[in-house]
Amino acid sequence: MSTQERPFDLLNKSLGQQVMIRLKNGTDIRGRITSFDAHMNIVIDSAEEVEDGALKTKLGTILLRGGNILFISPA
Repeated sequence: MSTQERPFDLLNKSLGQQVMIRLKNGTDIRGRITSFDAHMNIVIDSAEEVEDGALKTKLGTILLRGGNILFISPA
């Protein structure tokens, strides 16, 4: 019997880790996940907006609404 990882298990493993998040409008945000909730609202610390791999804007600590997130990947 294989154990399958659930999305929240993966987010738990990503707490404190640097991630890249793409929003539905095409914006890329890089930063450290500090917390999340059941709606996949995510708090990002040291957040930066990235364009073509280069820093565009430093954002600091932000809250991303789960409904706006397209994907999350390791940075």
